[in-house]
Amino acid sequence: MTNELIPQTKIAVFRKKEIRKTLHKNEWWFSVADVVEALTDSSDVKQYIKKIRQRDPQLDSNWGTICTPLELLAPDGKLRETNCANTEGVFRIIQSIPSPKAEPFKRWLARVGYERVQEIEDPELATKRTRALYKAKGYSDDWIEKRMRGIAIREELTDEWKKHGVKENKEYEILTAEISKATFGLTPSKYKKIKGLKRENLRDHMNDLELIFSMLGEASTTQITQVENPEGFIENKAVAKRGGNVAGVARKKLEQETKQKVISRQNYLQKPQNKLLSK
Repeated sequence: MTNELIPQTKIAVFRKKEIRKTLHKNEWWFSVADVVEALTDSSDVKQYIKKIRQRDPQLDSNWGTICTPLELLAPDGKLRETNCANTEGVFRIIQSIPSPKAEPFKRWLARVGYERVQEIEDPELATKRTRALYKAKGYSDDWIEKRMRGIAIREELTDEWKKHGVKENKEYEILTAEISKATFGLTPSKYKKIKGLKRENLRDHMNDLELIFSMLGEASTTQITQVENPEGFIENKAVAKRGGNVAGVARKKLEQETKQKVISRQNYLQKPQNKLLSK
């Protein structure tokens, strides 16, 4: 499964440590466990959090106010409720963590929060930052264009689902899996296993053809939805399968013509996309 769910799980990076975040009440909320791990390198984050709460009774007594359980994408590819805190809450938690990384983390956190304010005022900035991030990670311009187009197509599809009675996060997950199974013959979680991925975004490790067929499956589902106006989860599930099947038929035809599989085990964990492209 991808990170592109409602609500979306995004990844922020502090000194090569990934910190999951999601939008809640129009601001960023961060995984508390990820923050603690980034600051402490603890091998047992749950125990470390338990200890800092014991050391700081005031923090412990306000824990339920500071933290809110929000659904984030877990390493196994499933949405799970995770204790999250907004910028103010994270600052409070940091006060109880003796770490030399605390001050630079505070500056990083303040910048991330400020970027969100800017994006609310000018949504185009979010797109520009996403492009710049992919560029910095070593993706080619052509790949970035496809990835950005895929994000736009995904957003259009989820907008249609909302209009047609799909509300639960679990339902988005199931519909996404239906499109993927019809397109590639694989659920997103099985697809990630083939590529050797865990927490990473599946589509960030797709090659050009994989991205194209992903887009075709979701764009076809959007088109059928707009024409037929399915209502509720059951009807939208049937449409998702049909939309994905459009891409699945095209994929199989291409594989038949080229004698090559579209699905690739390749990922960009070790080498950036543009380096593999030049090989």
